[in-house]
Amino acid sequence: MFRTPELARCSDIFCYDKLVKRSAVEHGVKQGRLLVKHLLPAIWKPIHALWHEVIAFVFLSLGIWGGFWAVRHFHDQGGKVYLVLGGTLVLLWYGVDGFRRARRISRS
Repeated sequence: MFRTPELARCSDIFCYDKLVKRSAVEHGVKQGRLLVKHLLPAIWKPIHALWHEVIAFVFLSLGIWGGFWAVRHFHDQGGKVYLVLGGTLVLLWYGVDGFRRARRISRS
């Protein structure tokens, strides 16, 4: 079978440079996947722990603020204070639990 120069250039047999480029690209993709596979957990873990610490700080701040409000208005508003104290205890618990989770994540 006679091949023209255009067919010879496009054939896989005669295109060594395209084959080498393709394998180099596939190797680069494999290396990129390995990099992401090893790098992503190393980056995600501190970000996850920091997220829990920030949320815990917000919950503790809101809980302390609600506690001060409840103590200040205890005599003026009888029934509402108990609702605020319940919410304050929940916020404080979530704040403490957030710091515990952040510590557990950073130690693992």
